[in-house]
Amino acid sequence: MVTSTRRGPYVCGIDAGMDVVSGKWKSLILWELNNHGIRRFGELRRGLPGVSEKMLIQHLREMEEDGLVHREMYREVPPRVEYSLTEHGTSLNEALRPLGGWGTRRRERLAAEDALTSTSPAAPRQASPTMPVHPGQAIV
Repeated sequence: MVTSTRRGPYVCGIDAGMDVVSGKWKSLILWELNNHGIRRFGELRRGLPGVSEKMLIQHLREMEEDGLVHREMYREVPPRVEYSLTEHGTSLNEALRPLGGWGTRRRERLAAEDALTSTSPAAPRQASPTMPVHPGQAIV
C-alpha cells in the first residue's frame, strides 16, 4: 500500500524521476543491488559506508513503496530479510547509467585539475567569466 506524500503533481518527467531517487543513498542502493544482486540488510549497510541504519531503513521502505525494491522476509530464527531490485528498479538503474558516466568523467576532470594545481607553484584557479567570485568566496 502506497501512502507516501512524495507523489506529484509533477511539472515534468525529470521532476517525477527525481522524486523517486531523491535522497543521498537511493541511487547508491540501486547501484549496490544492481552490482551484487540479492543483499541482506547488513550487507547493504556494509556496502554503503556512512549510511545510518535509520536512513537505510527509511530509503528501503520508500523504494519498496515506489516499486523499485523487493523485500523478501523469511520466517526463520533469527528472521532473514533480503532485498533485490524489481524490474522497475532495474530499468531506473539503466536510466541512471548515463548520469553515472557523466559523474565518472567529472571526477576524472576534477582530479586532473587538482593534480595540475598541486604541482604548479601557487597557481590559483581562475574564476570563470560566467561565474563571478565574491570577496571571501572560495573558487571551486
